[in-house]
Amino acid sequence: MPDTLFDKVWDMHQVAELPGAVSLLHVDRHLMHELTGSAAIAQLERRGLALRNPELSFATPDHVISTRPGRTGGDEAWSSAMVDTLREQTSRLRIARFDIDDGRQGIVHVIGPELGLTLPGLTIVCGDSHTCTHGAFGAIAWGIGSSELVHVLASQTIRQRRPKTMRISFKGAIRAGVTAKDMVLHAIGMLGAAAGTGHAVEFAGAAIRALDMEARMTICNLSIELGAKFGMVAPDQVTYDYLRGRQYAPHGERFEAAVAAWEGLRSGPDAVFDREVEIDAGAIRPQVTWGTSPEQVVAVDGRVPDPALEQDPVRCVQLEGALDYMRLQPGQRIDQIRIDRVFIGSCANSRLSDLQAAAAIVKGRRIAAGVTGWVVPGSLAVKRAAEDQGLDRVFLDAGFEWREPGCSMCVGANGDLVAAGQRCVSTSNRNFVGRQGPGAMTHLASPAIAAASAIAGTIAQPASIGAGA
Repeated sequence: MPDTLFDKVWDMHQVAELPGAVSLLHVDRHLMHELTGSAAIAQLERRGLALRNPELSFATPDHVISTRPGRTGGDEAWSSAMVDTLREQTSRLRIARFDIDDGRQGIVHVIGPELGLTLPGLTIVCGDSHTCTHGAFGAIAWGIGSSELVHVLASQTIRQRRPKTMRISFKGAIRAGVTAKDMVLHAIGMLGAAAGTGHAVEFAGAAIRALDMEARMTICNLSIELGAKFGMVAPDQVTYDYLRGRQYAPHGERFEAAVAAWEGLRSGPDAVFDREVEIDAGAIRPQVTWGTSPEQVVAVDGRVPDPALEQDPVRCVQLEGALDYMRLQPGQRIDQIRIDRVFIGSCANSRLSDLQAAAAIVKGRRIAAGVTGWVVPGSLAVKRAAEDQGLDRVFLDAGFEWREPGCSMCVGANGDLVAAGQRCVSTSNRNFVGRQGPGAMTHLASPAIAAASAIAGTIAQPASIGAGA
């Protein structure tokens, strides 16, 4: 019998073993958005195929929908058309849609967990690479391509090769002021952006167990930035307490029965992984990226590295290219880099706890002159909860824009862009060349560092502006 969490869930869903060591897996949840889901439905219908299980697909507009206050669709005709197409398709095919008018719209990887669609032991797919977020609940969740989307719609199954397994154990406790975002960026910087390629990663250890569910989602969200399609945390009492009472989760006696089953979803004490990594959680300091890959990261009080000190000639060229694009100099202090924008949002860091952390730092302060700050809640539920706590007023009084839920400036698919030549501290998950707009320069960081940077006008940590993290 398999003894790793990943293999247990995989085997539960294997319908058949196909030639070439390929597994046919049943899909429990198919999450959709307007950027990829609408095109997949259109292709399905062009091929004359029927939707196999409409009750197992769930849709929300998030990628190209506007985040401006008062929005109803996109900011442009083309983006509004994509949102309207998703609405028409899902209504006609009887696919559940979480939209603005019913108050449940948001980023697909935020609303899945908050609605209880994401549960331990499920297989979850979506046409988005950060679907690995849902693995925080002990689910196998991953992003899929366009042809795979059609296959899932038509058959409620998917063909996959079983990956190797990898466990990253965070030993000990994190320091005060260190967040889940710092933990995962540190791991990516230490291991490299390709370390998880071909592996399903389980995050474990005392420091992971000490995290709440929203922090665990941040950890798993960046699994793909480690090169892994799959990232998981074994479910425990923290998971069960989060899920209890949520709309799509089991209720009453069914919930207690589910918890009893979920208790078996953990790697055994003698489980064998293809790769094991241990990280000293106590050695992690607040992190910020300096380059054009999530692995190009240093402590916020550190310095830009010098490519001349790099022994690997290929890596040396990569570092030089990143420095050139980011307009930085070797040895430059990170906390003296001036910024133009701050973005607090994305499926990595737009949940209520993220907004609370940022608001605690900016309260009673003002954004630095010349800096534009946006706060984009991850869902309408998050937005309402934040407003009930007065967080919107905290951000508005500090000079931030308080916007509507969506992917927004993380990917810029809806026109929310950083202008060419501008530098942005972002709580998102990717700092690739042009990710936030052509010529935009992105520094990934936690909500705490993003908030402090907005106040300082340079990359900063809370202590440097007299705020607590």
